Amino acid sequence: MSKLTRRTLLIGGVALATAGAGFPKLDNPFTLGVASGDPRPDGVVLWTRLAPNPLNEDGLGGMPNRVVPVHWEIAEDEGFRRIVRRGTEVARPDSAHSVHVEPFGLRPGAEYFYRFRADDHISPVGRTRTAPAPWALQDLTMCFASCSHYGEGYFTAYRRLAEDDPDLVLHLGDYQYEYAAKAADVRAVVGPETRTLADYRLRHAQYKTDADLQFAHSVAPWLVVWDDHETENNWADEVPEQPDPDFLARRAAAFQAYYENMPLRRSARPNGIDMQLYRRVQWGALANFHMLDTRQYRDDQACGDGWKTCTEAGNPTRTITGADQEAWLLDGFRRSRARWDVLGQQVFFAERDRKDGPEKELSMDSWDGYLASRDRITRGWVDAGVRNTVVLTGDVHAAYAADIKADWNDPASSRTVGTELVCTSVTSGGDGNDTVDQTQLRLNPHIKLHSRRRGYVRTRFTAQEMRADFRALPFVRQPGAPATTLKSFVVEDRNPGLNAV
Repeated sequence: MSKLTRRTLLIGGVALATAGAGFPKLDNPFTLGVASGDPRPDGVVLWTRLAPNPLNEDGLGGMPNRVVPVHWEIAEDEGFRRIVRRGTEVARPDSAHSVHVEPFGLRPGAEYFYRFRADDHISPVGRTRTAPAPWALQDLTMCFASCSHYGEGYFTAYRRLAEDDPDLVLHLGDYQYEYAAKAADVRAVVGPETRTLADYRLRHAQYKTDADLQFAHSVAPWLVVWDDHETENNWADEVPEQPDPDFLARRAAAFQAYYENMPLRRSARPNGIDMQLYRRVQWGALANFHMLDTRQYRDDQACGDGWKTCTEAGNPTRTITGADQEAWLLDGFRRSRARWDVLGQQVFFAERDRKDGPEKELSMDSWDGYLASRDRITRGWVDAGVRNTVVLTGDVHAAYAADIKADWNDPASSRTVGTELVCTSVTSGGDGNDTVDQTQLRLNPHIKLHSRRRGYVRTRFTAQEMRADFRALPFVRQPGAPATTLKSFVVEDRNPGLNAV
């Protein structure tokens, strides 16, 4: 894969003819960078958002109240000598002057470069990649991350992730946090706790000003799903964490701002309090990525949330996905012919018991709080004969690697039917530490790794195996930390279960 040079990122090639005559010229509107996402064999989403003054309190980035034409180009080379597609989109005030371009007619499994222009200003250059042809077994380097709190540390993990030259990046939620600034923060969070559309737009804009995050967005297409903090901590469908008569308006505002600031297809455009985020992305014949939404359709957490011994968690009617998403996922398992089926989702899937004795104490916010839902999904991929299942998870600010068992009532002797990889946080929780919860490992022998360091996970999928490297940073409360591989595992084709390497 070609490297993006500093000159390419900052200059973005030569300027094109100007547009928008008759209006005052904009100051540089490309302060939030560029991004791409949701690759298909013939196309990809390209994103940018115009914001000359990104931290304006009104959340509109200092843009005038008018539409602005934004020109885009895609080339086969970073010097833009071989341009293959170009066009113009209109950035509108009611979408915070965000731009979502969905070019098509590109070659499958190919690398491309893209850029935008508004007035005389040229955006940084982004690099992206289309998905391979449906029959191709093309190897894949994929990194995934979650939980990036701007105030609690520097986004160095995003830069280290980008330096690994991934073909694809997954973000599994908590891309931004709703909280106002705290005294312990190492970077100043602007604005109050996010409740209005202006609040959420401003918060997303501040995150996007981070150079390390911009770099990570510029090197590869992303697949994104939210967790709770993009809206509010531990929300569940229409139920907020604490009673709030205005929660649905808050939810609608959060969804609108999320769409405006992510490289999502127009099919994800929100309609009030609803947004179609779960979707399937095929990486040739190698992998199907089933991107899930475990917030928007779930039942409220059982027994008042938290860690509980809770019989209600076993209620067979409880769901974390909702009926429609569950049926969609099970149908995807039955139709799959991929070598690997990957679930990109938010909360811990495998069992995590933290209490000695016959009674279990489990997290009600995870799949442990929705036992029947988890059983139906697991049984679904087993009954469908899915060749290899890998569940990817964020949320818990710690790295885990776990075998998924067919029967959690007897996990020690039950057969392994899949693998779960859990990434730690990018910054949330601060520097982290090297303390390992030995009691948790003893009570849950299917868990093969636990680490509280910050970082991300780098994976390599081939026809023969999936390798996972848990990348860890020694600190995040200061910038510039190196990344080292804490532990590596391999899962062999048709042989579920983690093998340490």
